[in-house]
Amino acid sequence: MAMRRLLQQPEAHRIPAYLAVRGLSRGRVAEASQVPGINTLMVANRGEIACRVMRSCKKLGIETVAVYSDADADGMHVRMADKKFLLGPAPTTESYLRIDKILEAVEATGTDAVHPGYGFLSENSGFSEALENQGVKFLGPKKLAIEVMGDKKNSKDKAEAAGVNVIPGRPDIVRDIPHAIEIANDIGYPVMIKAVHGGGGKGMRPAWNDKELDEGYTLSKGEAKAFGNDDLMVEKYIDKPRHIEIQILGDQHGNYVYLNERECSIQRRNQKVIEEAPSTFLDPETRKAMGEQAVALARAVNYESAGTVEFLVDTDKNFYFLEMNTRLQVEHPITECITRVDLVEQMIRVAAGLPLSVTQDDIGINGWALEARVYAEDSVNYMPSIGQLTTYSEPKASNPDAEWPDVRIDTGVEESSEISMYYDPMICKLITYGETRAEALALMENALDSYVIQGVQHNIPLLRDIIRQPRFIAGDTSTNFLPEVYPNRFEGYQLNATEEHQLVAAAAFMHSVRAIRDQELSNVEYRPESRDLPGTLAITFTDNADKEPKTFEAKLSVSMHDVLQVSIDGAEPIPVSSGWTPGSLLWKGDVDDKSTTIQTLGRDGHKHNMVFCGSEILVSVRDARTQEHFKHFLEYEEEINLDNVVTPMPGVVVSVSVNPGDPVVAGQTIAIVEAMKMQNALLAPRSGIIKSVNFGAGDKVGDEEVIIELETEAPTEVAV
Repeated sequence: MAMRRLLQQPEAHRIPAYLAVRGLSRGRVAEASQVPGINTLMVANRGEIACRVMRSCKKLGIETVAVYSDADADGMHVRMADKKFLLGPAPTTESYLRIDKILEAVEATGTDAVHPGYGFLSENSGFSEALENQGVKFLGPKKLAIEVMGDKKNSKDKAEAAGVNVIPGRPDIVRDIPHAIEIANDIGYPVMIKAVHGGGGKGMRPAWNDKELDEGYTLSKGEAKAFGNDDLMVEKYIDKPRHIEIQILGDQHGNYVYLNERECSIQRRNQKVIEEAPSTFLDPETRKAMGEQAVALARAVNYESAGTVEFLVDTDKNFYFLEMNTRLQVEHPITECITRVDLVEQMIRVAAGLPLSVTQDDIGINGWALEARVYAEDSVNYMPSIGQLTTYSEPKASNPDAEWPDVRIDTGVEESSEISMYYDPMICKLITYGETRAEALALMENALDSYVIQGVQHNIPLLRDIIRQPRFIAGDTSTNFLPEVYPNRFEGYQLNATEEHQLVAAAAFMHSVRAIRDQELSNVEYRPESRDLPGTLAITFTDNADKEPKTFEAKLSVSMHDVLQVSIDGAEPIPVSSGWTPGSLLWKGDVDDKSTTIQTLGRDGHKHNMVFCGSEILVSVRDARTQEHFKHFLEYEEEINLDNVVTPMPGVVVSVSVNPGDPVVAGQTIAIVEAMKMQNALLAPRSGIIKSVNFGAGDKVGDEEVIIELETEAPTEVAV
């Protein structure tokens, strides 16, 4: 009887996406508030951070309130809350940034306290003051701390006065480009031009010469306007630094603790991509010194609540103050894992006037945690991708009910959710936690392989490749990691020979299961002994990194123990086993005793869309004779149009710097488009003459709209 085990196990049921923070104290929900003075808490935010805060509130028995825009009417955070309040239309300036509407919501819902999350109004001193004036508790520091730390110049002065190491620079507010160049030449290149009131990596550009500073000034100035003040400053740029930050907590009773460090060196566009705690680089002495300086700065501004002091650390372990974020950080979960401290719960306690429930002696390092930010964006240009999540399936923890599980997902989306042009394109945060870094990395790799996301582009291929890079595994990182490891940008992962054989064997297995199923469905008088294997198959695939198709011959047989054996190109047969059934999104099994996970995204006849090792691969499975007909077909090669400059995604045109008839050179910035709070420079694809400009400053543009056209190049005459 052939291959009984191939059809034994039913398809695993997909866990519904109703738990926004999968794996954070899931089992404990109090019936009444355990925090005096806070019975109802509003989260003045959206998405995953709103859901994350509500999770801790439910654990403490606190009623929750969601505010939302028209675009988020059916959002997960809205359905998770006990009460809800509509703020207005989708644009943030008409909804989540409307202090007056949020105050109206506070009054209407009987809110006692407001958690601002991160972004939006989280570091707006006017917002915290308005709440205080209304007798509502703000889960964050007082107005003075927000204002001092939110100003890059003042925070640097305060840090220096508190004995914190600071980056060399001049205190001047930059007046214009010539003034910026003057300061830069005085300090010495390289320099960083940065928004005085900025944060989150926006409004910052490094420059190695006057030309780069000129260009960076314009882009930073434009992004800085989003903070309500476009002042810029220039300071020394620490080349090849590590970005390491210290999490602190302070209460209203003068108690302070630092909760060790997070390393956040893997960044694109000055925004973090992968974080880990602890750092592979710090020794106990440096960790202690950084922690004590972070606490000294917090004391200097009478800081209350959770905050993060960010440092740049050079190759000699010298560290320099970068900024203080007066809010909960996106990457806070990894600190929670290694310290076993619920940071949101501590913020709630502090706002209620209670002392911290932990002391410095309670803070240790328990294991290792990693966080990967899963974004709806392409992995090459980091351009956001908008649309509906037509398929969304997440990885699972080995024990989902554990208080600190090995896999945790913080998200605000589920299948059918929309990734909107109006907000940050983050899909979720993936956190893995193990006793060692190697264990956390293995969990991360398996978890990334287990995602199935369709409907939008996403950065999982890049995330997976990063954590497999020898430099990352060795802990050899800096903020220059991505451009150094991918100097020509990430173009996809190329399978090695072992991985190719894993994919071929798994594809043969899936084909065999389908063949046997088809035999059963077509045979009215079904007899198990009549099931036959397909025999010899030709399996062809093309991945993103290697455009040339590769074809393998796979001969199938069954061992005496009913395990499929696959011989690839005449080699010794290898065993393949799995409980996979047709229709399952994931093929999980063992190939030659190696655990293997493959996504099966769809099928069209002989062709199958699969994802393996982070690469999307088109796999064709045919019998050997049919393959002979196909291998002679010519492939169509698409021409690249170098005459048009198109928008990378929907957004608003900030500026156009050319007119019809203007000459341009390849790589010249000719327009700037703002999308999802980031300004993107559009470059001339080649040298030539501008033919037409189809949009101007302030115009809204869609995805891949032709914003500028170049005159068509005349064909080159060849002398004969």
